[in-house]
Amino acid sequence: MVVALTIVAIIFFILIAIPLVQMVMPAFGGRVSSEQRIQFAQLPHYDGKRFNYPITTKMTTNIKDMLPVAWEFVKGSPSRKPNAQLPTVYLKKEDLQRPFHPRLIWFGHSAALLQMDELTILIDPMFGNAPSPVPFIGGKRFGRKLPMEPADFPHIDYVLISHDHYDHLDYNSIRALKTKVGHFIVPLGVGQHLRRWGVKPELITELNWWDEIELQGVKLACTPARHFSGRSMMDRDHTLWCSWTIHGKDARIFFCGDSGYGPHFKEIGERYGPFDLTMMECGQYDEKWAAIHMLPEQTVLAHEDVRGDVLLPIHWGSFTLALHDWDDPAKRVTKEAERRGVRITTPLIGESIAIGQGNYPRRRWWEIG
Repeated sequence: MVVALTIVAIIFFILIAIPLVQMVMPAFGGRVSSEQRIQFAQLPHYDGKRFNYPITTKMTTNIKDMLPVAWEFVKGSPSRKPNAQLPTVYLKKEDLQRPFHPRLIWFGHSAALLQMDELTILIDPMFGNAPSPVPFIGGKRFGRKLPMEPADFPHIDYVLISHDHYDHLDYNSIRALKTKVGHFIVPLGVGQHLRRWGVKPELITELNWWDEIELQGVKLACTPARHFSGRSMMDRDHTLWCSWTIHGKDARIFFCGDSGYGPHFKEIGERYGPFDLTMMECGQYDEKWAAIHMLPEQTVLAHEDVRGDVLLPIHWGSFTLALHDWDDPAKRVTKEAERRGVRITTPLIGESIAIGQGNYPRRRWWEIG
């Protein structure tokens, strides 16, 4: 009886403590309101409680399969982190003066700055040291020094967010940037996090899959991805996740966000392709969760599906969030791209890519260690 009461007490404490912690700690973000859930209920990819991808998307999460994975994470491996400082291009504010031609700067993982048609657009600006609500917990960033600190950025016209996971939407990064940003564009429900963090509601636009919007002449579409969302145990899939298409006068860009391989890529290609440059995730994968994170070989297929010209692999080079070697994504995706005759670019973190100018960086810089 005592044991049973103890277990009940522990469960009760957890159920009470977790919501209280989330209320106290702003990094967990906001919660979707009942009014929003009523609006979402009209959508075909919302089941009344959660958003979902049109075809079954499962992860292997049973205890038998995941315990070995958890043990490998705890045990660690030196090959999951580089053994030398990653080569990085460090930037000053004047380096971000708007160029004559479209360009993109990769900041590691999925963060990127796009300049085109006299606009500066920041995508998934995660600049924190760890993808976690508590910065001292979680895999630390490989190179602690960023190409540029958020406080040093010039004015940003638009920030695009693909979904609300910690490695894409970071509390401290948004706090540091919010006074510099003209407008935030996010998938449905994600605005609740920004509002809790002090972003004015009138500076936030939430979009559904296939919604289109024009940004001072640049056309943006919120497109599907095969993934999930949530910042705690209590809010899985309460907000939408997405990819983005960006069409300017001189360049067409596709940003895939996080996604498993699926038929949405071909549909995006048919509707919005071809693209001059695609930013496609190729890291933090495992066969057990391939439905929500592509394997590098699938990354190349997805690039072809959306009718991309040059492939920029992202979602690697900053954090250890899976069991593969830190440089395995680059090795596998470049090998597959070469096998299939796909043009690929592998810039240094912080290096500028001139889109559509033909001279794309292709150094195998990850071979440093």
